[in-house]
Amino acid sequence: MSTWTTATLGRRLAALAITAGLVLGAAACSDGSPQQDRALAAASDAGSSAPRPQEGRAGAPLAELQGQNGLALTITSAERDPAGYLTVRGALKNDGAELTVVPAELRGNELEVLRTGPSLAGATVVDFARSKRYYVLRDTDGRPLTTTGLSTLKAGESVSVFMQFPAPPASTTTVGFQLPLFDTANIKISG
Repeated sequence: MSTWTTATLGRRLAALAITAGLVLGAAACSDGSPQQDRALAAASDAGSSAPRPQEGRAGAPLAELQGQNGLALTITSAERDPAGYLTVRGALKNDGAELTVVPAELRGNELEVLRTGPSLAGATVVDFARSKRYYVLRDTDGRPLTTTGLSTLKAGESVSVFMQFPAPPASTTTVGFQLPLFDTANIKISG
């Protein structure tokens, strides 16, 4: 287990210890819906207004995405490990003035994942060069390898989150990241 912290918008966010279990290492690919593909393609264009990777500043977030009802997702790292996984870490924050319910759409719509409860299993990363979409990995019981149990966030509350995907090939250094109901962003992979 490792514990990590990062500076975000002048505040230090403490992260949760992350432990991964057995993983089925299958790369999930999809053509995706036309709406998702258009949004991700727009993010890959140089002239896109979608959040861009931020490079060159130590401690700078990779992307800051806005969601609905005051929710914001700050992506702080996207690390490839030698075992062939890509782990995306960050913080989900309620920037609103009132208690916010974390939308059920964030867990995606796969029946097996719906049975596991609230999560960020609806997240995907896209390797534009290979036209491949990768979904959050599942363990041998079908549970997503991502932060689970998210139900509500108080005003100003922030929670550390992670999502684990099959890693794209080593030659891929930037991927599109999408979470339902949030902006789309390009993020740079390290490791």
